[in-house]
Amino acid sequence: MPRAASLHASGQLERKAEIGRRLLRRCTLCPRRCRVDRHAGEIGVCGIGARARVASYGPHFGEEAVLVGPGGSGTIFLTGCSLRCCFCQNFDISQGDEPGQEVDDGDFAAIMLELQARGCSNINLVTPSHVVPQILAALLRAVEGGLRIPLVYNSSGYDSAPTLDLLAGAVDIYLPDLKFWLPATAGRYADAPDYPDIARQAIRSMHRQVGDLEAGADGLARRGLLVRHLLMPGQGEETAAILGFLATEISPSTYVNIMAQYHPCGQAERFPEICRGVSGAEYRQALACARSLGLARLDQPDLAGLLRWLGR
Repeated sequence: MPRAASLHASGQLERKAEIGRRLLRRCTLCPRRCRVDRHAGEIGVCGIGARARVASYGPHFGEEAVLVGPGGSGTIFLTGCSLRCCFCQNFDISQGDEPGQEVDDGDFAAIMLELQARGCSNINLVTPSHVVPQILAALLRAVEGGLRIPLVYNSSGYDSAPTLDLLAGAVDIYLPDLKFWLPATAGRYADAPDYPDIARQAIRSMHRQVGDLEAGADGLARRGLLVRHLLMPGQGEETAAILGFLATEISPSTYVNIMAQYHPCGQAERFPEICRGVSGAEYRQALACARSLGLARLDQPDLAGLLRWLGR
């Protein structure tokens, strides 16, 4: 059963959902702290009002192996985002002109239950940080409707501590990205110089809540932390610092996915230095760094195939 079922049984999930609804009236859910009244239709940086918007949903077989299983990971791609990465690979959804479908609590819960009925291994909420109140309200309905599979919080890492406290006990698997190490880099590419500090605090909080990633007898994740790091062109020193942080300040048993699929999207052309993909040499260097730091739980695709794709 998902951890949210215990919260529901104790009445805490309903209380958390109500706290979340109140927060929307002067929104400080994310580190942007826009303080707009989203209930009244005011819009902040994330671009989303009182109701969540769903861009698409369905079984996803391209996630980490520990999340997929025979039925796939039940991904729900949420419209809007409070982090403004210029290179976002989902730019039309996060910052562009793809509005998605507005959903109320019942609609949102029905999507979760449909994905479970289709045999998905989990409910994977992609870019959820700005719609946490809506998620809690929908989760209340979904648990009442028989939700039994884990909830995955798949975020950019730009998550505020009070909002993560609100999620405590409701999330089974945290799946943040840790993108940038230096404020100048985060400011240049995501208009968020506070991102490195915020994300490090967020990942500490996530790990305190759920611990290292745990899998069942079927090899599928049941609970814990899985961290993604998207390699960026020419950012090897930041990658090394990020991996060092995970190994020494989180846990050497942290499950890490070092992702090499970066390619220029969105508005990346504004910055010539990131208008290329990651090389095979950069990927091999990152893997070697992780291993040298004692990070042994690395999610790896077919390495030979990936290196061929990267052009070595």
